[in-house]
Amino acid sequence: MPLGIRPTNDFAFKKTFGTAENRVALISLLNAILDPASPIIEVTLQNPYNLQDYEDDKLSILDVKAVDQSGAIYDIEMQLTIFEGLVQRIVFYGCELYAGQLKEGDDYTKAHPVFSICLVDGILWKDATKVHHAFRLTDAESGRVLKETLEIHTLELGRYNLREADLNTASMLDCWLFWFLHAHEYEAAALLKLFPQQAIRQATQTIVNIAQVTEDKAMYDAREKAIRDQQWAMNASHREGVREGEIKGKIEGKIEGKIEGKIEGEIEGEIKGEIKLIRTLQAILRTPVSEEQELRALDLAKLESLTTNLQDRLRNRTSS
Repeated sequence: MPLGIRPTNDFAFKKTFGTAENRVALISLLNAILDPASPIIEVTLQNPYNLQDYEDDKLSILDVKAVDQSGAIYDIEMQLTIFEGLVQRIVFYGCELYAGQLKEGDDYTKAHPVFSICLVDGILWKDATKVHHAFRLTDAESGRVLKETLEIHTLELGRYNLREADLNTASMLDCWLFWFLHAHEYEAAALLKLFPQQAIRQATQTIVNIAQVTEDKAMYDAREKAIRDQQWAMNASHREGVREGEIKGKIEGKIEGKIEGKIEGEIEGEIKGEIKLIRTLQAILRTPVSEEQELRALDLAKLESLTTNLQDRLRNRTSS
């Protein structure tokens, strides 16, 4: 029977990578994403998993914060919903982490590099073609990078399409991403066989335990419901916004149509009046009477000018 526990569920994610006994899994995931020149060999969790945190707040941000052997700071989270302002929020949190490590009066040279990582269960940029984006502070002209400062990484799981048959030659990052997306579809034994790597086996054992431990399974299910409710609310809000937009558009269209129709009608009336007056004045002056179609080729301003000219000619003739 398939495990049925999705590692992308942020409770399962935090339980897997946010516990001290699972440091091997976290270190492996960080190294796979960042591919640092000097591999991460040890991390200390800054906000370790605590069941009480989720019982108190089922919609808190379940990120994992850690510091490595050199002092570098890592924040990694699983983002299940995509909303307007998400990119700005990711940047804000990254900057907040970087600025927040120093206290008033601290030397800026004490600031350690910060790596903010967001795994998105969907597609963040529709025009993108790759799964992993790495953003660094870079001068656009020279390409100079402000190293050892802030990096922001996004991974769009909705764009990932590796097949099981390709896992034998896949990178460690590819293995992790496949595991995130498909672990819930496998039985425990099959999943452990598919991923013999120690780090992924450790992560697999954690979601196996979640499926078996009543308290953890209850929290997982509660989190799934909270996520569904949140997604439903966002979709309902979007649908309502679309409906309101359609109604507003129809009303504005009708009003605009009536106004335009009224204006066009008034202009048409003025044109007809000017044409009739011009033809009458031409007849009185015994000059060739213009065809109505010919006069209709002129705009209202030119018709009014022609009328004024004919009226002046008539006044001059009368006075003489």
